[in-house]
Amino acid sequence: MIADRKDDHVRLAAEQQRRSGAHNQFDDVSFVHHALAGIDRSDVSLATRFGGIAWPVPLFVNAMTGGSAKTGAVNRELAIAARETGVPIATGSMSAYFADPSVADTFAVMRRENPDGFVMANVNANASVENARRAVDLLQADALQIHVNAVQETVMPEGDRSFSGWAPRIGEIASGVDVPVIVKEVGFGLSRETVALLRDLGVRAADVAGRGGTDFARIENDRRLNDRSENGGPENGGRERADYSYLNGWGQSAAACLLDAAGVGVPMLASGGVRHPLDVARGLALGASAAGVSGRFLTTVLDGGAAALVARITAWLDQLAALMTALGARTPADLARCDVLVRGELRAFCADRGVDTRRLATRSRSSSTAPDTIGGIR
Repeated sequence: MIADRKDDHVRLAAEQQRRSGAHNQFDDVSFVHHALAGIDRSDVSLATRFGGIAWPVPLFVNAMTGGSAKTGAVNRELAIAARETGVPIATGSMSAYFADPSVADTFAVMRRENPDGFVMANVNANASVENARRAVDLLQADALQIHVNAVQETVMPEGDRSFSGWAPRIGEIASGVDVPVIVKEVGFGLSRETVALLRDLGVRAADVAGRGGTDFARIENDRRLNDRSENGGPENGGRERADYSYLNGWGQSAAACLLDAAGVGVPMLASGGVRHPLDVARGLALGASAAGVSGRFLTTVLDGGAAALVARITAWLDQLAALMTALGARTPADLARCDVLVRGELRAFCADRGVDTRRLATRSRSSSTAPDTIGGIR
């Protein structure tokens, strides 16, 4: 049952990616072009640091899958690509391993194929501290992701229905494991209030994982409506299947979450709808320390294997460095001092949440340190 669900997730996520529209709220963010702001490419470093964690690049392969033979093969290809490009990588939820230890290798393959890389284990917010430690030990993980997914669980026919224990459990895990803990949504976003609570619970970073990428409410509803189990629907004497399609598109975008939670005091990561290197740069400009990608990288692996993903990641990193060169950003953190404009629905969200976006359009003036620098131009 669990293996079938994991295979369904991969299949439906890939189908969703291939038919998804081009627009999301990253498109509401644009850089102010300063024609003489550019620097030398040799002065650009992609290294990023946050919460005591150092990565060679501000891009990572985010949590996807594991728990079946097919998904184990996907994880192998992802791990090879991470090894060849140096990007950090996270496994998918390891709940299947806790239920059935025989599927351990579908997750452990990530460490075996990527022995020296930065690998993150992944558990849900219901995991015991003991199981969190088991996950870390299996992968010799450098960090632990805890995913929160109340909306997905609500739509999932076999999902959890008790969420009140999640926050205290996250605190227990954060203090009970020996690696940094990163809490992530699965595509519905983290509000300012949630990020502040995570800070108080002792997590090292928050991955906002916003709306605009893979929609797990849609995936679980597709699974629900396509269920052909014995008691799955009225044609088999069962109850009529509940349709949760009205929840498609639930939540806040990654861009909205980053702006909403700015200054809370915990490092943030940007994922959810990252489509290309410009979206990575946009996320970094809005305050993220790195950007995570799942859907785009999943379809790349399914279509062309590890070699195709190596080529794509290499191109993304090269193009990100090129963008930083033109923008005058020597480091990923410097992008957060570049002038950006916020428009459309994203600006309306910020207005309702009390976020002043006007300051972002001229912030290079106040952040510049060189005496001959005006408006970010030297």
